[in-house]
Amino acid sequence: MPIWELSEAPVFPPAAAAEPNGLLAVGGDLRPERLLRAYARGIFPWFERPPILWYSPDPRGVLSLPRLHVPRRLERTLRSGRFHLRLDTAFDAVIRACAAPRPGQAGTWITPEMQAAYARLHRLGYAHSCEAYQGDRLVGGLYGVSLGAAFFGESMFHLEAAASKAALATLCRQLQRWGFQLLDAQLPAAHLEVFGVRSWPRHRFLEALGAALEAAPTRIGPWELDADLAAPGGSGGGSSRR
Repeated sequence: MPIWELSEAPVFPPAAAAEPNGLLAVGGDLRPERLLRAYARGIFPWFERPPILWYSPDPRGVLSLPRLHVPRRLERTLRSGRFHLRLDTAFDAVIRACAAPRPGQAGTWITPEMQAAYARLHRLGYAHSCEAYQGDRLVGGLYGVSLGAAFFGESMFHLEAAASKAALATLCRQLQRWGFQLLDAQLPAAHLEVFGVRSWPRHRFLEALGAALEAAPTRIGPWELDADLAAPGGSGGGSSRR
């Protein structure tokens, strides 16, 4: 099946037309309008150098937020007050940290062009970060995009053990309270299975995404955690199946 070459118009082929490796289209740009239209159709950009590549993988890594699982050890970490959690207080710093070289990786797909594109989405209120601090030091976090009752996770980082997991669990609990239905992890990943992330066929994900987009208007940022989730030692309880 030929790979679609995108024009200047922010239009995408159906996600089901993707190659077996998930590659759907090439080209286009990273304007907010195109990015938001892509996410609403289960498509995301992923490339290390031009041209821009657009993917819709099958299967998909998805967390049904009502089925969030927080492991006991992480629950104890959250209650210990080891981390201070925040939303949308350091988006640029989080995405830069996510882009930093990691052991065993030769490069990064979070290029300066990608960082600038998601920073624009953040300023528009569609992209968000969750940060874990120790004192004034940012030690972990993640960022992603929000549409309707769906959150699309992009990347995580940690400088201290469990910091990114604490940020993810706290974000998910806040999303639950706001009535979000799913968190898209894009690709299945073993280290996220402990939270309840599962592999879904693309058609199931697209159906659930459509329902999530219709379930609620998009919550434009900046976001802020509920007081009990932000307080040192406040895990907020919530869904924590053991």
